[in-house]
Amino acid sequence: MKTGLSQSVRLGQEMKINPRLYQAMDMLTMPLLELQQHLKQELLVNPFLELVEDGDEDEDETGSADDTAAEETPASGDALEVPLDGAPAVSESDPREQETDWEDILLDGFDVSGPREERDDREYVEPLGVTRGGLVDDLREQLSLLDLTPRQRVLADEFIGNIGDDGYLACDLDEILRGINAEIERSADETGVDADVVPYFTMADAEAMLTIIQGLEPAGVGARTLRESLLLQLREVTADVTLARRMLTDHFDDLIAHRWAEIARRTGTTAAEVQHAADLIAKLNPKPGLAKSAALDNYVIPDLVVEKIDGQYLVFLNDSVTPRLRLSSTYRDLARDRKKMTPENKEFIASRLNAAQWLIQAIEQRRHTMLKVMHFIVDRQRDFFEKGVQHLRPLTLREVADVIGMHESTVSRVTSDKYVQTPRGVLPLKFFFSSGIATAAGEDMSARGIRDKIEKMVKDEDPKDPLTDQAIVEALEREGIKIARRTVAKYRDQLKVLPARMRKRV
Repeated sequence: MKTGLSQSVRLGQEMKINPRLYQAMDMLTMPLLELQQHLKQELLVNPFLELVEDGDEDEDETGSADDTAAEETPASGDALEVPLDGAPAVSESDPREQETDWEDILLDGFDVSGPREERDDREYVEPLGVTRGGLVDDLREQLSLLDLTPRQRVLADEFIGNIGDDGYLACDLDEILRGINAEIERSADETGVDADVVPYFTMADAEAMLTIIQGLEPAGVGARTLRESLLLQLREVTADVTLARRMLTDHFDDLIAHRWAEIARRTGTTAAEVQHAADLIAKLNPKPGLAKSAALDNYVIPDLVVEKIDGQYLVFLNDSVTPRLRLSSTYRDLARDRKKMTPENKEFIASRLNAAQWLIQAIEQRRHTMLKVMHFIVDRQRDFFEKGVQHLRPLTLREVADVIGMHESTVSRVTSDKYVQTPRGVLPLKFFFSSGIATAAGEDMSARGIRDKIEKMVKDEDPKDPLTDQAIVEALEREGIKIARRTVAKYRDQLKVLPARMRKRV
C-alpha cells in the first residue's frame, strides 16, 4: 500500500453558531443586576451607544423622517442617569457650544485633546460594596488584644490557618505541630542554627494554645468535633446545663437517635427532663464559624412584577435600573459622511454601528421573550395566585416551550436566576415548575403543592402522637390524592422533617 499526501475537494454543510447568538443567549440568562453591569460596560466600549435621559423621549418622537431604521428600534429599559467619563459641560444658551468635535477626533485616530489631568478629575468612580472581614480576620483581631508572647502568636497563627469557615479545627494537634516544627527546622537550616537548640513546639504548647483559641468568639470555635463544639457553647449558657452536658459527654449516640427513655433510665431522670435538655442543645449552633462568614449578602431584584389590577393579573418588566439605550445621534450623522474617512475608520464605524443596532434589538427581544413566558405562567397558575401554594399546577419547561413556540433551552435560560414580584411574595421563576400527581378527580396536582400539604399536616399534628408516613398517605387519599409511602418519605426529607418517632414529645 502506497502512502502519501493528497488533496481533494468536498462539498458539505456545517452548522455554526454566530458569536452574536452566543452573546444573545448569555444576555437571556443574565439576571437584572448582571445585565445592568453588562450594558454599562457596552456604553464604555461602543461610542455609537448613548443613554436615553429623562425628557429625551419627546425629542425622539419629533425627529426627522429620514433617520436610519436602527433609530426606530425601541430603547431598552427605563432611563437611568449615569455620569459618563469626560462628559463635556453644556451651556444653557447654546447646547452645542461646548460639544466635543467628534469628527475631528475620529479622523485623528481618536486622540482626544486636552490635559490628561483635567479629564482625570472628571472620571466617574462607581461605588462598590465593602466586604466585611471573615472568621479568620475576626479571630486575629481578638488575638491582637491578648497578652501573648511572639512565640505564642506564631503558634496561634498556625492554629487560625487551620480553622475552616464553619469554625472547626481542620486537623489534629499532631499535624499542626509537625507543620510548624518543620517550618522552624527549615528556618534554622537556612540561618545555620544548631539543631539541638532549635525551640520546637511541644504538645503542651499546642494544648495550651487550643484552650486560648477555644475561648474566643464565637463560642464553639476551634472545636474538633460536633460534640466538643456543643460542649464549648454550653459554657456560655446561664441556665442549668448539668444534664445537657452529661448527655453530650456520655450519651451522645442516644441523643442523636432521640432515645429519651433510654437516656432517662441511665441518668435517673424523667423523659420530660431529658427532652427539655435536648431542646436546650438544639438551640446551639452546629457550625458557629458561619456567624462570622465573609460572604456578601445576595440581594435579589425581581426581573418581573405581577400585580392584580381590577381583577386581572398584569405582568410588567422591572427594568427601571437598566440603562435605556439608543444610537448616538452625533455618531449616526457622522457615519453618513464617509468621504473624509480612511478605510480603517470606515471598518470601525461599520462594526460598532452594527454591534450597537444588534445590542438594542437583542435587549428588546429579551424583554419580549420574558414577558411571553411570564404571561403564560400567570395564565396557567392563576389558582396559585388566588388560593395559594396547594393549588399550584404541575408545569414543565417543554410545555411552556410548545405553547409559546420557542425551544425548551430558551425557556430554561429565561427562568434561570430570575425572580418575579407577585402578590404572594418574591419568587424564583423556577418555583412555578414542578412535576404532578393525578388526583381522584382526574386533575393534576403539583409536587410542590403536595409538599405544602404535608408540611401543614405535620405543623398541625399532635406532638404527643405525630403522624407517621402511612398516616399521611391515608390522609392524602381521603383528599383524593393517591401517593406512595416512599414518596411521602421523600417529600418529608426534602422538607427536613424528622420521622414520627423522632418528632414525638413526652
